[in-house]
Amino acid sequence: MIQTRLHSLQMRLAVRLAIPYIIAMAIGVGILVYQAYDTAGSLNDRDLNLRAIDIARYVSSDADGKPQLNLPATLAAAYQSSADMFAVRDDRGHIIAASPPSFGTLVATWPPATDDASFFRLRSFGPEPQDYYGLSVGLESAAGPLAVSVAQAAGANVLVSAVLREFVFDVAWVIPLLVVVTLVIGVLAIRSGLRPIRDVSEMAAAIGPNTTSVRLPDKNLPSEVTPLVSAVNRALDRLEQGFALQRKFTANAAHELRTPLAIITGALDVMEGNGELAKLKSDVSRMNRLVDQLLRVARLDSVAIDASDEVDLNEIAANTVAAMAPWALAQERAIVFDGLDRRVVVTGNGHAIEDALRNLVENAILHSPPRTEVTVQVSPERSISVVDEGPGISAGDREVIFERFWRGKGVASGGAGLGLSIVREIMNAHQGSIGVEANSNGGTIFTLQFPSAAGQASST
Repeated sequence: MIQTRLHSLQMRLAVRLAIPYIIAMAIGVGILVYQAYDTAGSLNDRDLNLRAIDIARYVSSDADGKPQLNLPATLAAAYQSSADMFAVRDDRGHIIAASPPSFGTLVATWPPATDDASFFRLRSFGPEPQDYYGLSVGLESAAGPLAVSVAQAAGANVLVSAVLREFVFDVAWVIPLLVVVTLVIGVLAIRSGLRPIRDVSEMAAAIGPNTTSVRLPDKNLPSEVTPLVSAVNRALDRLEQGFALQRKFTANAAHELRTPLAIITGALDVMEGNGELAKLKSDVSRMNRLVDQLLRVARLDSVAIDASDEVDLNEIAANTVAAMAPWALAQERAIVFDGLDRRVVVTGNGHAIEDALRNLVENAILHSPPRTEVTVQVSPERSISVVDEGPGISAGDREVIFERFWRGKGVASGGAGLGLSIVREIMNAHQGSIGVEANSNGGTIFTLQFPSAAGQASST
């Protein structure tokens, strides 16, 4: 079952859709996260650059023409109370102002800054070392060119970091859910798209020798499948023609043989002779039975049985026994009817059921020893049983006795192996079954079981 699913077209399409989708989604998520962190870094760099510009705005010249930094009290207090640092140098590299002073001492040793900001990382000063990230940039001010260096603790931008963590967390559980939902929708869409193909496949599986006239519909199918369906329909056309020719040949051959065999039978009945004549009569009788069965087979194959009438199994069994009693006595066998005192009504075709029962009775009489009896029983459970006292049927042969032209080994019945096949086809047309079991007194019991009217309606 699992192997079949792995090789199904639906599974192949789903896998081929899922793999590139998952890969594309993973790449997209990676790019999105990268862009988010890159944007956060750009915002941090922009914030540092704005701080440097803000500091340069407050640099001016004193009365002696020396540059000095005059930060507003609030801004100066903010720098002193935070972990942020800055240092301002003039065009000669002299420190104008720094917070803390140790940072100014370090910056004084750096090369002059340019208009293009340069970024740096450094370890903090003091008893609790901390990593800092900053930039140095050359700016113009009221006191002339300046080199401003600003830095902030690496974890100072807590808000941005928290937003990024929240974003990554949301992506981590939303994206897999989105992938699963999308794949489920894709699989359902594929199943819906392949439904016409499944319907056609089920219809094709139901086509058999008795339904060769059925053709597969080519409407509402994918264009890739339509040529295959058309080719199958053409093959069914050829198959139907072959079956028709075979059935026509069988029927014609049987009809052509029936008249000369009737003439031969009539001529032999008025002749007197020795044992050779008796053997000849037996051979002609066997040929008559074969021709009769061939005609029944041809009729079953060419015309569908109308099993819509209400028939009485008790009446059919009684009439069959009465009609076959003389022939059974001629074969030195007795035939017994074990019926009911009420009707047993089923939905079916009376003539076809009578043919099936006649074949079973003929089969039972031919396989029973002389001076034995064959019993036909009618059950109120919508069944007819034929009980004989013959050699019986082995369990291994019970599966093959209904095949056409099958004959048991070592059994000289004079039959052609068509009778039980005819019975099975008639029971299939009635949506019934035929059972085979051993008789406790020796022999075999064949049971024709018919469904109830409700069972036939549900199967139709």
